[in-house]
Amino acid sequence: MPDTRWTTVDERVARISWPPDENVDVVRREVAQALVDHDRVEAWIEAADEAGQRIATWSGMRREGVMRGVAQDRIVYARLATDVPLNEPGGFRALLNSFLPRKRAISQLLVRDHDDRVLLCQLTYKQDWDLPGGVVEVGESPHLAVRREVQEELGLDLEAGSLLLTDWLPPWGGWDDALCLVFDGGVHDAGVADRIVRQEREIRSASFCTLEEVRERCADFTARRIEAALGHLAAPGPKTTYTESGVAMSDSTSAPQ
Repeated sequence: MPDTRWTTVDERVARISWPPDENVDVVRREVAQALVDHDRVEAWIEAADEAGQRIATWSGMRREGVMRGVAQDRIVYARLATDVPLNEPGGFRALLNSFLPRKRAISQLLVRDHDDRVLLCQLTYKQDWDLPGGVVEVGESPHLAVRREVQEELGLDLEAGSLLLTDWLPPWGGWDDALCLVFDGGVHDAGVADRIVRQEREIRSASFCTLEEVRERCADFTARRIEAALGHLAAPGPKTTYTESGVAMSDSTSAPQ
């Protein structure tokens, strides 16, 4: 059985490997030794090798991503000579942050007119219509994200009010799961739609729609989400609603697709 060892694979880059039963302290020492003369030490761990992934992590290497298209998918771990030491808070937090789950967030704005219609967007990349909004960028506030998205896609500078709904979206159609946050966009004169300047790459059209049109034009889970958000507005008292695929958990124990 081969010992834990590292080899130089590129200029100032080392790659390390170890036997299945290796002690993490041994790997940690070898990583430190490799970084004496290298700027980077990396390990390629098969996706099914959970023990190897744990050793890579607790030896101080950060998870960087998945290498696809090889015999078996491999997860790439690496430590740089410039990384903050693990015994410092910033170094340990960076290590944890490299492998802890990250949830995609989507922010949307519920904009209504005085006839109780809802502003919907017809998108270029899918058939069904949706609320204005989009994906929250890394490090961005969801509240700021929805205002940015509406400005970019519709050319409208609309205030985002309070959070109306947190809707969990299960994995669907090749997408990972996500949290959709619906903010109150307030009530506006219907003429606000005439001021829309579409981002043509993503928006085909936008218009105020009745609830019946919402059901006709939107995917089922989007229509349920809009109805849940409207229901929150109609309910007395301050209350933020949580749903899964537009269904309140009191109504169902599992989220429909």
